Amino acid sequence: MSTLLIFILAILLMVLAIARWKIHPFLAIIATALVLAVVLGVPLKTIPDVIGRGFSSIFTGIGLVIIFGTIIGTVLEKTGAAVAMARGVERVVGRRFPRLAMMLIGWIVSIPVFCDSGFVLVSPIGKSLARRTAQPQASLMLALGAGLFASHVFIPPTPGPVAAAGMMGLDDNLLMVIAVGVVISLISLIPVYFFAGKIGKRITTAGVDIDEGQNIEETKNAPSAFISFLPIIVPVLLMAMGSLVSLVVMPEWLAAILTFLGKPVIAIMVAFLCCLPLLAKRRMLKESYGIINDSLMTAGPIIFITAAGSVLGSVIVESGFVEILKQYTGTLSALGVIFPFLIAAILKSAQGSSTVAITTTASLMGMFGDAGSMMHALGFTTPLAATLVVMAIGAGAMTVSHANDSYFWVVTGFGGIRTTDGYRSFTLMTLIMGITSIATIALAALILI
Repeated sequence: MSTLLIFILAILLMVLAIARWKIHPFLAIIATALVLAVVLGVPLKTIPDVIGRGFSSIFTGIGLVIIFGTIIGTVLEKTGAAVAMARGVERVVGRRFPRLAMMLIGWIVSIPVFCDSGFVLVSPIGKSLARRTAQPQASLMLALGAGLFASHVFIPPTPGPVAAAGMMGLDDNLLMVIAVGVVISLISLIPVYFFAGKIGKRITTAGVDIDEGQNIEETKNAPSAFISFLPIIVPVLLMAMGSLVSLVVMPEWLAAILTFLGKPVIAIMVAFLCCLPLLAKRRMLKESYGIINDSLMTAGPIIFITAAGSVLGSVIVESGFVEILKQYTGTLSALGVIFPFLIAAILKSAQGSSTVAITTTASLMGMFGDAGSMMHALGFTTPLAATLVVMAIGAGAMTVSHANDSYFWVVTGFGGIRTTDGYRSFTLMTLIMGITSIATIALAALILI
């Protein structure tokens, strides 16, 4: 019991350090790992090795996927391809179903592009569509915010879910994480589609407007929607073909090629090559150095926070904490996927960042194939079970967005929604999304595992 109390106290202090004292998550997580290692009795001479193993595992595993995923997102943003994708969706469903159009636009754009940037890029389209269809602007802005948020926490190669997948041993099962993430994220959007339509009628939009004319002018020379979608579609297709190797009889040489191309790190590199026509179209090849440099600056903190979380996970395993938890396996197993959901939700609500909530919770859970991990202690020992845990963590990481979350201020500020209205609309909407998601995941876990 004393060990459990020490662990809980350490996690609470970590949350307090990040949320209240504004200590960088990297330092807060590393410090928590070191303190736990010492207090829980890990031999001092082995602590450096434990830290090194945990830190380096991220770079040998999912690090390159995070880096190239971030680069692709930046290219799509800088070249206007993200807006081109949004325009493509608008042309198909925009005029008849404007709220659905904005939700789908957000959902697609946020797969490669961070939700904050995606909202700033696409919100002018929503405002224009609101005027052309006489729909409440708030409804369309909330629908856009929901669509962006759903794929941000559920679908790789967004850094949060892709990091969680790597930390839980799903590097070679990324296609399954993407597929399940697509399903869960779309289900989470069903209730808020109607919620956004209803509450949006009660909100009068105000505040800062985006220069829509400039945005539209800048995208006149944007690439076609087809070329813009390639960096998203190609890696998924490659990973899907790689999965066929074990299901279809084929020549050995072809199986070797498809297996190689289907590896997530190779598939994401090929996706980057698909970005080159976008840069050429906008005559931005000479600017690629700066774009990649900006991307590395964005990806760096995410990778280091993820690596710090991996260190914490290694310390938990090395200290034998999981063996202690096994005494309470009955209680924790009864919670099932609700357990990681609650941890992620507490972290999200306390410190605001969905990515930090996802990576920290994933580090606590550990790898599904590691007999000393919390995943193993709770019975999550298969790739499918681990994938559902990743989804549960994502659901917690969207519950809820409020004043300590930068995305809350992006949606309310650029969406023209007053802060008080933001609490009763966007914050409540993220709560609905989180509850819907975890209910779906829990049901799936009950049936499938």
